[in-house]
Amino acid sequence: MVGNGSGTASVVELFATGVAGLDDILEGGLARDHLYLIEGDPGTGKTTIAMQFLMEGTRQGQQSLYVTLSESKVELLEIAQSHGWSLEGIEVCELTPDEDQLKPEAQYTVFNPSEIEMTETINAVLREVERLQPARVVFDSLSELRLLARESLRYRRQILGLKQFFSGRRCTVLFLDDRTAEGHDKQLQSIAHGVIMMESVEREYGIKRRRLEVKKLRGSRFREGFHDYSIKRGGVEVYPRLVASEHIVAFEPTQLTSGIGALDKLVGGGLDSGTSTLLLGPAGCGKSTIAVRYAISAVEQGARAALFGFDETLATLVKRGLGLGLDIKKQVDSGKFVMRQVDAAELSPGQLVHEIRQLVEKQDLKVLIIDSLNGFLNAMPGEKFLYMQLHELLTYLGQKGVSTLMTVAQHGFVGTNIDTAVDVSYLADTVLLFRYFEAAGEVRQALSVIKKRSGEHERTVRELVMKNGAITVGTVLTEFEGVLTGAPTYRGSTGSLQSSESPAEPVGTL
Repeated sequence: MVGNGSGTASVVELFATGVAGLDDILEGGLARDHLYLIEGDPGTGKTTIAMQFLMEGTRQGQQSLYVTLSESKVELLEIAQSHGWSLEGIEVCELTPDEDQLKPEAQYTVFNPSEIEMTETINAVLREVERLQPARVVFDSLSELRLLARESLRYRRQILGLKQFFSGRRCTVLFLDDRTAEGHDKQLQSIAHGVIMMESVEREYGIKRRRLEVKKLRGSRFREGFHDYSIKRGGVEVYPRLVASEHIVAFEPTQLTSGIGALDKLVGGGLDSGTSTLLLGPAGCGKSTIAVRYAISAVEQGARAALFGFDETLATLVKRGLGLGLDIKKQVDSGKFVMRQVDAAELSPGQLVHEIRQLVEKQDLKVLIIDSLNGFLNAMPGEKFLYMQLHELLTYLGQKGVSTLMTVAQHGFVGTNIDTAVDVSYLADTVLLFRYFEAAGEVRQALSVIKKRSGEHERTVRELVMKNGAITVGTVLTEFEGVLTGAPTYRGSTGSLQSSESPAEPVGTL
């Protein structure tokens, strides 16, 4: 809303950008009759966004004009072809020097070249605008105008002149700037109605992390902060920063059971919907298997589940699950269990959160497994960002009624040398602790619940056995002390332990 001469407010018409996710950040799009500056180093996707903006105008029946001083029309067509686009309907005004201008006899000797070239360039743009009366204009790029002007004062005057010329013509103008000039032109940002900054962050390994920030948007609200984006075949895709407070919905509380009676009893009947569970323990102690058991149980009850695996390959997980009575492939083929292998070096954290949001909002996801948080940490640009991003994601999932299970692999196997690479136990509503322990000359596994915010739970330590095609949670280890340390003290017979020679007892068996 903006004011008019009568003192009343008028509605500002917004143009959709055609860039997935960007309109959400801009809360609708870019205003008509406004001038915007898109800044970014070479290769950050400015030209791609500009093309998407103009193509969106063409789809809506609007006249669009692309003024290029830096690239030829042929180069623009090649960029469009690489994305599978057609620039049909978009007028391209090419103002790059032709071959004749490079000849010695064409060079100026009496007048300053900048005075003539700058004037000719600006006049050519104005003539095209007068002729086409476009609704959308892209000017690529300001660095070429800066070179033609030679002087910063003359350059700023020309930009102000262009802004004044476009004012009242009912068109939206995008100025692209590759920031190749010395220093940073703050005055240019003050001239524009809005500024979008695009940048690529170098990582020591893997792809660059691309992100953008809306620096200003005069007269309009927008989503502040950095937002990850990627450049794919088909254009730029932006992943708006997740704000959990914007997604508060009411849901019917339920309990997620595992299908293993003794385990459900251990956690107080099941895992409550909208809560997060941390499965903590050394490598290979059964964290992923138990998490998948919960997911399959949810699918069997008609819900949808998803697993994002950072460490173990999905093929290995499927094969291992089959040996324990978990037919993962069957559930995946049904379409209700989504499994995604995540390459931390090729994925930005914003893109990961975006994919999870799509599953929640479009497929009504009810169970999410992140296996593991160690891998999630490696996907982040730095540990300092992990806790805030994870807290926002867990809050969002909780408000949507999604049960989240996260595994964390601890360093070490037995004894007191077990350490946790990342401490997020305070973020989880429930914590399941897995341990190895030695008894009767054999390495065994134990399971206990050490935290549950949403209700009562057993405070016992039970044996966990995964063999002979079944997952079994046994009776309470009453005759051992110090099981969670990995070096228990023997207080009686080993009769309470499950036999390693034969299948486990029926109680609590899958």
